[in-house]
Amino acid sequence: MISHRGDLDVEISDIFYDSRAVMTGGLFVAVKGLVADGHRFIGDALDRGAAAVVVQDDIDISDTVVVRVRDSRAALAGFADAFFGSPSMKLKLLGVTGTNGKTTVCYIVEEILKEARTIPGVIGTIKYRYAHKSFTPPHTTPESLDLVRLLSDMVDCGVTHAAMEVSSHALDLHRVDPCMFDAALFTNLTQDHLDYHQTMENYFESKARLFRELINRKKKTTCVVNADDPWGKRLIAETKGSVITYGIDSAADIRPTFFDADTSGVRGEGITPFGKFTFRSNLLGRHNVYNLLAALGGALGMGIDLETAVSGINRKIVVPGRLEAVEGAGDISVLVDYAHTDDALKNVLSTLAPLTKNRLITVFGCGGDRDRKKRPKMAAAAAGKSHKVIVTSDNPRTEDPAAIIEDILVGFTDTDYVRADPNGPFWDDARKAYTVVPDRREALRFAVSHARAGDIVLIAGKGHEDYQIVGTTKHPFDDRLEAEKALEERRRHG
Repeated sequence: MISHRGDLDVEISDIFYDSRAVMTGGLFVAVKGLVADGHRFIGDALDRGAAAVVVQDDIDISDTVVVRVRDSRAALAGFADAFFGSPSMKLKLLGVTGTNGKTTVCYIVEEILKEARTIPGVIGTIKYRYAHKSFTPPHTTPESLDLVRLLSDMVDCGVTHAAMEVSSHALDLHRVDPCMFDAALFTNLTQDHLDYHQTMENYFESKARLFRELINRKKKTTCVVNADDPWGKRLIAETKGSVITYGIDSAADIRPTFFDADTSGVRGEGITPFGKFTFRSNLLGRHNVYNLLAALGGALGMGIDLETAVSGINRKIVVPGRLEAVEGAGDISVLVDYAHTDDALKNVLSTLAPLTKNRLITVFGCGGDRDRKKRPKMAAAAAGKSHKVIVTSDNPRTEDPAAIIEDILVGFTDTDYVRADPNGPFWDDARKAYTVVPDRREALRFAVSHARAGDIVLIAGKGHEDYQIVGTTKHPFDDRLEAEKALEERRRHG
């Protein structure tokens, strides 16, 4: 606190950072957002009955309690935690960060927690869910006030353990500052979100905050880190505290002694600091072996015993939009995956390539108003294993879809792929080719209608999303439903 004016003993009924939600007796925290500055709405908050205001700027406000702080967003986290009685101290909490794998790891951990007969909660990209409640999230990780309120409700509903995806934005914007973690997990770091972070170093520094500043405060924290990832290796050296490593290629604490994979999933044996284990999972591919190992480490860090944790990773795991098979595909396979970075796309295609009996067909695009530098890398990743690539729109947002596609196409320059007219000989098996179908619905229909027996069609980028953002508007659009419609049309036309 820099300064204050008025009686600090004023009674507060609730806390708000959105002036439109303020109720009589509330504390309004004026947060400088990425789009709007809360200081502009102090008058509105006071008109709605705010009893006190927290500000970052030196603003002259009379007839109310005013507290000035250095960072109002950081202060919001502290006020929220105090108001709700530090709910993270009343349950076991795992924070999962990294570019890829966060959602799948949390789903696996949830199954482990069910196996352990705990009452689990999950906060992440697809849903916030606990105690038969489920919410569609506005952010992967909520604002600090919303997060603490959510954790408080979890505690009230009897939740004993929670797994939370922790985004780099959340770490940079102090959203998880109120959280006292029992375990913190790092999956990997590949290029993403550079529209916000600008450089990979900045991106890493945001992720590393979880392991440098937010561990070992009111709880002892176990850090679980991917030892095969180069950024993970750096993190291991810089993390102060107890570390459990996992990996496939390195001499990690948790690692498989052998494993294999096919269309039914992955299976193998491994070792941990607590003993050996055998795993058999329906999840596909090498990248999901990493996710299983990570989840195992996270569960052990939360105090779950090895036998129970292993039983949990061997349960059937269904993660919406993560290599999710579309029903009714017949003699072809159609899979929807959230892969929206070049590393994630490489991993998925590396999983599918050896399972493909005929051709591997990839449909993808890139989001607008996001990191432009990764667009050609996505094309190069698609070209690495696919036989045919169809470039389309993702969520163009306020960018011109055609301009986004042109950025993507640069990535095919140094490959042996040729550009083909979708109305011409694109499907000629004798050559690797890519084409452009800007309308995503038409691109999915194009891929499915031309697929032949034994082909795998991968629809990448949007995964579980049930919308497409064009301009600033969300339009209903679900890759899974659109693929089902395309398959039905394919069946009708023989």
